Amino acid sequence: MSARMHAIVQSAFGGPEVLVHTETDVPEPGPGEVLLRVAGAGVNPGDAVLRAGGVPGLVTLPWTPGNDVSGVVERVGEGVTRFAPGDEVYGMLAVTGRGAYAEFTAVPADALAAAPKNLDLVHAGAVPLVAFTAWQALTVLARVRPGDRVLIHAAAGGVGHVAVQLAKELGAHVIGTARAANHDFLRKLGADELIDYTATDFRTAVAPVDVVLDLVGGAYGPRSLDVLRPGGLLIGASIDPGTDEQQAATRGLRYVWVTAEPSGEVLEQITDRIEAGRLQITVDRVYPLTEATAAHHAIEEKRTTGKIILAP
Repeated sequence: MSARMHAIVQSAFGGPEVLVHTETDVPEPGPGEVLLRVAGAGVNPGDAVLRAGGVPGLVTLPWTPGNDVSGVVERVGEGVTRFAPGDEVYGMLAVTGRGAYAEFTAVPADALAAAPKNLDLVHAGAVPLVAFTAWQALTVLARVRPGDRVLIHAAAGGVGHVAVQLAKELGAHVIGTARAANHDFLRKLGADELIDYTATDFRTAVAPVDVVLDLVGGAYGPRSLDVLRPGGLLIGASIDPGTDEQQAATRGLRYVWVTAEPSGEVLEQITDRIEAGRLQITVDRVYPLTEATAAHHAIEEKRTTGKIILAP
C-alpha cells in the first residue's frame, strides 16, 4: 500500500469550508492499535461543534475530525491479538489529531468490535457514537426500568432514533419530539407518543416523565425540567445544555451530562441487538470524502433522519 492517503485536514476553526480534502501520510499503528482502511466515517453534530471551535481545548490544530469509524483491518500493532488483517470491524475514536475522515486511521483495538454481519460495512460507521451515547444515558445513568416514562428530544436524529429503540426494549413508555414528517418513522421504531415541536410546546402536551434525554440543549434544558416528576432525571447531551445540576436540584430534580466512551465490550452488545433485528440504524445520506463540507452543512441544518456518513 502507498505511504500517502487522502484525508480531511482542518487547520483553523470556522465554518464547513475549513475542512480541506488533501493528501497526507498514512499513520502507523502503535502498540495496541490497528490500522484501518476506512469504509465509513459517521458525521455527528459534535463534529461540527469542534470544527467551529466550540470546545477549543479538545482540539489541537491541524487535525482530522471524525470519531465513528468502520473498515477493514490493514495491519495490527504490537500486542494486538483480537484482530487480524482482513477483519471487518467498527468502533469509536477518542478526540485526537487522527480522526476517521480519511482513507486510513489507527484505532485502539479495545475500542473495536467485529462489524454486524447483517449491516453494510459503510453503514456500520454510523453506529458507534450514537449507540454509546444512548446506551450510557439510558442503561447506565438513568437505569431505565419497565414502566418508566422517557421523553427524548430530537428523537428522529442519530442518537434519538437509537435511544427510542433502546428505551422501548428496556420497557419504557417512550415519548419523542420530532417534526410531523418523522412521526411514522418513529412509531415503527416503537415510540408511544410523538409531539411536533414546530407546532406544539411539549410542556403542554406531555404528562410528567421520569427521564428526559435532551439532544437539543439551549432553551430545551430548563423547559425540560418543567415536565419531570419529583426526583426525575434530565440527561443533557449537547455542548450548551441550558441548565445544570444546581438549577435542577433547587426544584427537587436531577441533572447529568452524558458522554460516549469507546468500548469494544459495549459495542459487542450493540452488535448482538443489530444482528437480532432489535436495533435498526437509519442512514440519511452517504457522502464521498471529498464532500465533507456539504456533509457538515447538512448536519448543521438539523433536519436529517438518522445519520450522515462519509465514505472514502
